[in-house]
Amino acid sequence: MNRMDRRALFTSGAAAALLAATGTSVHGAPQRGGLLRLAIPRDPDLMRNLALRAGHDTLVEIGPDGVLRGELASGWRSDPRAVRWEFDLRSDARFQSGAPVAVSDVIDSLAHVMSQVGLIHAAGPNRIVIELTTPNPHLPYVLSGSGCVITQRGVIFETLGQRSGSGCYAITRANDGRDFRAERVTKHYKEHLAGWLDTVEVAVIPDPAVRAEALRDGFVDVAAFPVQQILRDRRDLTFHPSVEDMQIVAHHTVGVPRQVGKVSALDDARLLERWWKI
Repeated sequence: MNRMDRRALFTSGAAAALLAATGTSVHGAPQRGGLLRLAIPRDPDLMRNLALRAGHDTLVEIGPDGVLRGELASGWRSDPRAVRWEFDLRSDARFQSGAPVAVSDVIDSLAHVMSQVGLIHAAGPNRIVIELTTPNPHLPYVLSGSGCVITQRGVIFETLGQRSGSGCYAITRANDGRDFRAERVTKHYKEHLAGWLDTVEVAVIPDPAVRAEALRDGFVDVAAFPVQQILRDRRDLTFHPSVEDMQIVAHHTVGVPRQVGKVSALDDARLLERWWKI
């Protein structure tokens, strides 16, 4: 595809499939509003996880600084052996349908996970108990994974357009394997803590050179795994985790947490709710 063909593609109706964004500037407080456009390679798991994390929450999450913190859980504790765990649920979390996140939703969502390692049951209107067959002091970290998202009635996330979660963003347009668009949920319990953008758009651009050109020419704000040789000398871009080992490149008009992802610059696929536009 030559340069003119690419430009025509970006400015056509297919442009929505090529737009999306998230992050850069490591300084300054997060700002509310704007559109973030992110271009990614053809990776079904990556696209699915980005959509899943934007629209769904877990009991606990690992912050961009690597610290474990409550998400749908307001607190948790275990017995000395780390066999019996109690998790208290937030009272202000709601699914995108408007229904409150209930103990029964958590139990239904985690039943497939707990069936392998123990039992899960209610201990009141806002508390669940997990009883493990073997001790595991790292259970909260396990429950922060994408396989432990909480959905309404435990519905399994299967398609990009599915809106069964309580996350910061609701997907308003989706084409599996191509792109999706999501809008910020109003009056969310994470307001002023995450979900800074009004809109996020994620699109697949298989060719890394085309992704790099899309970023360079301003058609997207962030590109995953672009071509190093094309972009490394640009002073208006920020490289994560570094220019030598880039995984994500973003314009300086994108703000990011001071520390991004202990394991990956993709920040456990949560960058859509954590990055912002400057």
